Amino acid sequence: MKQNIHPDYHEINVVMTDGSTYKTFSTWGKEGDTMTLEVDPKSHPAWTGGTKKIADKGRVAQFNKRFGSFKLAK
Repeated sequence: MKQNIHPDYHEINVVMTDGSTYKTFSTWGKEGDTMTLEVDPKSHPAWTGGTKKIADKGRVAQFNKRFGSFKLAK
């Protein structure tokens, strides 16, 4: 393996959207830097089950929205 081509792997602090913090290792920033997250599993609708549904953007959802009230006459 080649020497001196890998980025520096060091410990950083991560601040979640609710203010909680934890330490992790990363190649981002410098030793001891703080990364402040804007979106994380505590605030993103994909994890929290928020009001916006991911399925509302799909092709099936668009079809049902357009033709959902269409009834076949017998």
